[in-house]
Amino acid sequence: MRKIIVLEFITLDGVMQAPGGPEEDTSGGFKFGGWSAPYWDDASDKLMQNQMAPADLLLGRKTFEIFSSYWPAHADNWPDIMDVNKYVLSNTIKASDSIVTQWKNSNILKSLTDIQKLKNSNGSDLKVWGSGELVQLLLKNDLVDELLLKIYPLTLGKGKKIFDNGPIPAAFRLTESTATPSGVIFASYERAGEVKTGTMGA
Repeated sequence: MRKIIVLEFITLDGVMQAPGGPEEDTSGGFKFGGWSAPYWDDASDKLMQNQMAPADLLLGRKTFEIFSSYWPAHADNWPDIMDVNKYVLSNTIKASDSIVTQWKNSNILKSLTDIQKLKNSNGSDLKVWGSGELVQLLLKNDLVDELLLKIYPLTLGKGKKIFDNGPIPAAFRLTESTATPSGVIFASYERAGEVKTGTMGA
């Protein structure tokens, strides 16, 4: 069985929309695209290189479209990005579309059942970058094994949020954390059973 690992850039109030650039995702009138850039430093770069270690990708449609238009021309910056398998959950993308045929090893998934079958197959771990709606679907169906969060020291108020739309109650365990000089917290969590409750001080 493969692990599904979710990697996200998020603000303190959970916004994950368009961290990389002003035009990345302006839907909903979002005006803060590129909010992560001012906090980038050498420490972030080193930590990101570790997270970009080769693994198959599981992406939502919008992130797949962004990645497939950018990374083939910048493959030197992400080792093995052209060789790993890429899986996209979409009911609109077809196998014959150029977006699929021109990005090597791209595969289309049509349903949650397809994702479950993929998770239960043999192969590398599956890394999910961005893909907000897909991540919400995974969290709602207890399919996330690890969360690798980059938490930025700002609030935006509006924008797409990773934990909207009803994730199930679930406990996670912090396995690693690092704070960069610019104030970004790289935090790794793994699934840790059910939510436990109690009384403070008892």
